[in-house]
Amino acid sequence: DLLEGRQTGLAYAVPNLASVNFNTTIAGIETADMILIVGSNVRWEAPLVNTRIRKAVKRGAKVYAVGPKVDLTYPVEWLGEDISTILRLSEELRNAFINAERPAMIVGGGALKIAGAQAWTLTVASRLKLVRGGWNGFNVLHMAAARMGGLMLGFAHDGGIFALAEKAPKLAFFLGADDVDFTRFEGSFKVYVGHHGEAGAAAADVVLPGAAYTEKNGTYVNLEGRVQRGERAVFPPGDAREDWAIFRALSDVLGHTLPFDSLEALRAAMAAEVPDLGREGLATYKWAFPRIEAPKPVGTIAYPIKDFYLTNPIARASDTMQRCSAELLHGQSFAEAAE
Repeated sequence: DLLEGRQTGLAYAVPNLASVNFNTTIAGIETADMILIVGSNVRWEAPLVNTRIRKAVKRGAKVYAVGPKVDLTYPVEWLGEDISTILRLSEELRNAFINAERPAMIVGGGALKIAGAQAWTLTVASRLKLVRGGWNGFNVLHMAAARMGGLMLGFAHDGGIFALAEKAPKLAFFLGADDVDFTRFEGSFKVYVGHHGEAGAAAADVVLPGAAYTEKNGTYVNLEGRVQRGERAVFPPGDAREDWAIFRALSDVLGHTLPFDSLEALRAAMAAEVPDLGREGLATYKWAFPRIEAPKPVGTIAYPIKDFYLTNPIARASDTMQRCSAELLHGQSFAEAAE
């Protein structure tokens, strides 16, 4: 199936869901005593996880990192900016991780976009014995809301979105996708289903107005694999509809009616296919160290988030967030009117 949820071009393999999950859990990372961060500005990419790491440091944990130096708000020993650094850890450091009680590794998008990085971070995790009885210290840090949910549903095309684009599909649906390189789909008829009318709507041939997360009921899976339910706060404006209703109506028009006509029926079908999505709480991912053939990774890590305040269409449409970006990140000054 031509399904893909990783808009920005990441193409890591998904041999099993645990291999791309934040297995230590958000709460669990604060109990780690040795932490290796690879290719992640955790402070910007997952502030709550960063807060937990800070709590771990206050309890005595030591943190090491591979990537460009940034202020994570706690002491870090920076090992280098090139991803190949993970293959040259000192014997002393390797032994410290092996002998630690709860060692952990966090792999971010800055690493995963480099060829071979996924395979070799898993290899290093195995050598450092990060997974042991009652403890799984291997973690992938996703930055997109519900990325794990998409992976559970199979939205991971072999080779990623770039490989999908090379198949030159005649018709392409973009569901709330605004961070895609749409030039790769120039030959496709593009249908955008979403809200806020950003890049996806601008590139589309047809726009079908959907509902924002506040305007619909939904199932979300966070980076630790925790299934959660969101409830509608307000109704979508104008002609906008919930996403499932749009595709259900389209299926009628196209003569291939989908086998559900309510959110409850859709959820039942989803749970029948992926049982973990039918219940709230941590999903049950079976751990196994996958074998992924890949060259040794080489390349300077670059963090994917360039502006903490403008990471999504809703934030970019906000005057407040635009001002936060201009003032707090870029140093612009704003005159305040006197009362």
